[in-house]
Amino acid sequence: MVTVEDVRALASPLPRSEEHLVRDQVKFRVGRLVYLALSRDETTLGFAYPKEHRAGLVAAEPRKFQLPRESDLRFNWVHASLSELDADELAELVINAWTMCVPKKVAAAYLGAG
Repeated sequence: MVTVEDVRALASPLPRSEEHLVRDQVKFRVGRLVYLALSRDETTLGFAYPKEHRAGLVAAEPRKFQLPRESDLRFNWVHASLSELDADELAELVINAWTMCVPKKVAAAYLGAG
């Protein structure tokens, strides 16, 4: 199980990542693009994820991952139960969500590929 502090520890040092409190929800964004959002009760993490792959992710582990509410299906977004994630999974989700929002050069430089 991971915590909000684990999310914060991964997201805060990422280049261009900023933490904001919006309507009592912790959100991380790059510019105006939100790539992580914690539920108000801090049990669920919403994260950027490619639309074309999310159905497979949810189908593979429905206890861990859920689709967003119907009104948010137009966005690249999935929800995960923090109680079901381990530290390695969280790190992968946070980094992948962040890379969807930053310029490719920024991501490559941070990840050591450029």
